[in-house]
Amino acid sequence: MNAHHSSEHQSPQDRPARLTVGVVGAGRVGPALAAALRLAGHRPVAVSGVSDASVRRAAALLPDVPLVPPAEVLARAELVLLTVPDDALPGLVSGLTETGAVRPGQLIVHTSGRHGVAVLDPARRAGALPLALHPAMTFTGTPVDVERLAGCSFGVTAPAELRLAAEALVIEMGGEPEWIEEAARPLYHAALAIGANHLVTLVAQSMELLGTAGVAAPARMLGPLLGAALDNALRSGDAALTGPVARGDAGTVAAHVAELRAHAPQAVAGYLAMARTTADRALAHGLLKPELAEDLLGVLADGGKQ
Repeated sequence: MNAHHSSEHQSPQDRPARLTVGVVGAGRVGPALAAALRLAGHRPVAVSGVSDASVRRAAALLPDVPLVPPAEVLARAELVLLTVPDDALPGLVSGLTETGAVRPGQLIVHTSGRHGVAVLDPARRAGALPLALHPAMTFTGTPVDVERLAGCSFGVTAPAELRLAAEALVIEMGGEPEWIEEAARPLYHAALAIGANHLVTLVAQSMELLGTAGVAAPARMLGPLLGAALDNALRSGDAALTGPVARGDAGTVAAHVAELRAHAPQAVAGYLAMARTTADRALAHGLLKPELAEDLLGVLADGGKQ
């Protein structure tokens, strides 16, 4: 969805007014979101960051926006993005509230996947307007992140009276709002971690193993295969399963595990865990024939030893 096109179809009361924007935590996410809000007409006015990398990111994505302490960010901004790690968020919210930095009517937005708006309760009691806007995207800390927000889904959680404002902000950043209930946030975040974070681990491990097997360009070999597998999986779910586990080729799976034990023992546990899960799903969806499953599951139970 094009942010500007979508905004044209919103009534004026559904669109947020032009806001001054501050960022607390110049990691990979905050500066990119602030840059996207700038493109939508909002005005970034302050950013906080400690590490050299944070300073560089802020300079690249938010040039001419001053770097100030967190309390000063809140003093200058009407919309504050709290873009810190999940585990640091509760302490940050409590600390800013206890020092009187939070103002009534101020929009306080966090980008944590795990948390909903309950983590912002101290700020809400101080009169702030709490929003949880989590972009379902991996960030690099470079300007390409702003482009990737186009069409990116955001997990949105907010009080009912702020739902339209939260969704409008997402649309202005080029994203697609997806409502997530407060209680479902941890499960929602776990699902994304399984899909995205574990995918990176699997791909990196696969490239290492191909290199060990003598493949000169592992990424070039994997690119078309993984692209097709991802596309098929998104279209068809478990029906897209292929390979020796889904076929019930117990001997091939045993050979895989033997080779991994010899050349990459650190990969054995992950292979077995994923193979068991794949076998369970293939059985449940009628892809793996029950008469072939017994030998396969026996191999997996034995850790590939025959």
